[in-house]
Amino acid sequence: MCGIAGWVSYDPARPVTAATADAMTGTMACRGPDAHGLWRADRVALGHRRLAVIDPDGGAQPMTFAHDGRTLVSLTYSGEVFNFRELRAELEGRGHTFRTSSDTEVVLHAYLEWGEGLTERLNGMYAFAVWDTRTEELLLVRDRMGIKPLYYYPLADGVLFGSEPKAILANPAARAAVDAEGLAELVAFTKTPGHAIYKGMYELPPGHTLRVGHTGSRLRRYWALEAREHTDDLDTTVTHVRDLLEDIIGRQMVADVPLGTLLSGGLDSSVITALAARHRTATGGGPVRSFALDFARHAQDFRADDWRGTPDTPFADALARHVGSDHGVVTLQPSALLDTAAREAVMRARDLPFDLGDGDTSLYLLFKAVRERCTVALSGESADEVFGGYRWFHHPGSVAADTFPWLAPPFGTGISGPGSGPGESLLDRGLLEKIDLAGYRADRYREALAEVPHLDGAPPVERRMREIGYLHLTRFVQWMLDRKDRASMAVGLEVRVPFCDHRLVEYVFNTPWAMKTFDGREKSLLRAATRDLLPPEIADRVKAPYPTTRDPHYLEGLRTALKRATAGPDAPVRALLDGPSLAAATADEPEPGFRTGTELVLALDFWLRRHDVALEI
Repeated sequence: MCGIAGWVSYDPARPVTAATADAMTGTMACRGPDAHGLWRADRVALGHRRLAVIDPDGGAQPMTFAHDGRTLVSLTYSGEVFNFRELRAELEGRGHTFRTSSDTEVVLHAYLEWGEGLTERLNGMYAFAVWDTRTEELLLVRDRMGIKPLYYYPLADGVLFGSEPKAILANPAARAAVDAEGLAELVAFTKTPGHAIYKGMYELPPGHTLRVGHTGSRLRRYWALEAREHTDDLDTTVTHVRDLLEDIIGRQMVADVPLGTLLSGGLDSSVITALAARHRTATGGGPVRSFALDFARHAQDFRADDWRGTPDTPFADALARHVGSDHGVVTLQPSALLDTAAREAVMRARDLPFDLGDGDTSLYLLFKAVRERCTVALSGESADEVFGGYRWFHHPGSVAADTFPWLAPPFGTGISGPGSGPGESLLDRGLLEKIDLAGYRADRYREALAEVPHLDGAPPVERRMREIGYLHLTRFVQWMLDRKDRASMAVGLEVRVPFCDHRLVEYVFNTPWAMKTFDGREKSLLRAATRDLLPPEIADRVKAPYPTTRDPHYLEGLRTALKRATAGPDAPVRALLDGPSLAAATADEPEPGFRTGTELVLALDFWLRRHDVALEI
């Protein structure tokens, strides 16, 4: 997968130094444990940390193209282009010659052939930077769905960039400062495209390029969801979804290193695993590897509730038996979820306190175990956003609410006032009012709605459900993708997300809501397109969220950690907290409901201490 970083300076008085560029790149060693590279010219340095997946021997980076002894183009690239074989054949037909079998070199030659127009031709997950010595311009590119991260920090004389904020903050020209708007974005649970929380830093939005030159920079959107009339009938639609999934899995099974799947036993991961097993059989390979997560005593202690009616493990086992996968279960003890080293590894990887507590720690530990056997794993992430799987898609109150549906009652309570949204329970009420969290959420919601493409004459229900889908595909999914990227790359594991293939996203986005729910259930199209692959109990299983532990020892450990983090008047996080709420959360018999808030406070504390963040609010 890899990590990239770079620095451009057009001012001779502020030269690019190899030592600083190397330090920027070094912050992402976990993203690329296999190799390190740095390319430097008069005005630029490009850095690369490599996780070797395609052509391990030939794909070293940064990769350059030279003519008559002069370097014309240099590329530092993260990700995978899944149609690289077709592109390579087309480029060879246009006279290009290749010295490796890597997709990196295909991207390099695609730029030489089509320039910035290469973006319309790529299918995959990627973030890369191209330095063109002929024009002394830098081109930054991010994939359509934002699967791979890319940040930049404009300077008066150029730009800094990196796969993660930590790479940029390693350069003395950047500051780790957060103002009121940044803090609002941090806790609002709105995920504004392009917003990076830190003052002066930006995230390159999905489906965008940024060109930087002597005279300034130009941000260009090369892809967006569009409203198109859906003319296929139901049977044709179901067939087309299946055909797309077969093609997508076939492309994403290509790797020169061991590959497996993440299997929870839910519909999404079971579909991915079943299709991967089917492809492996068709191509003469052995059984696909699959991996599941479980918690110690989870089966014995499990109690059904409104969110989760069944534990995952029996269903994952059933699917593994059904397709004959080489299946492994990673079972975690409460002590592992509370382990300081594991929690800090997660928070170092995230750079920002977007913390889901044991949900993040367990994901990291799962990936760490998977990495012992595989370098690449396929995940069912994003199927809920694409096919309408979350419960709030189907709750009339959430759909009708004048806010993001995941913040609306009964699933979220973010519209009812300061301190009531996700993770806000321990934050100072005056602080929340100062940053105008409710107003910030309302503004971001209005901006998002204004972007939604509509068909003329669409009925109100169809129009609203198109809006709900758009909000998830451009906002909510970004948390899920970022979380999975950071947790996986923290251990050098490449996670691929087949449901994010832009062809599938475009097609299903424009499929009428009545067709997406034709059988009265969530994800009707996905069930219909893949039912023949699955045991009935999995094909009909109700959506269940990512599992979290219910062990009381974990909750007690959180309380102890909160006491430690907030002890003493000099604790940096105390200034952000509400005194009475903190006292209630750390009492010998704490009131219920503080778990999410406690996990956020612990993440904030680590973030403030590690990055020496200046809060300018």
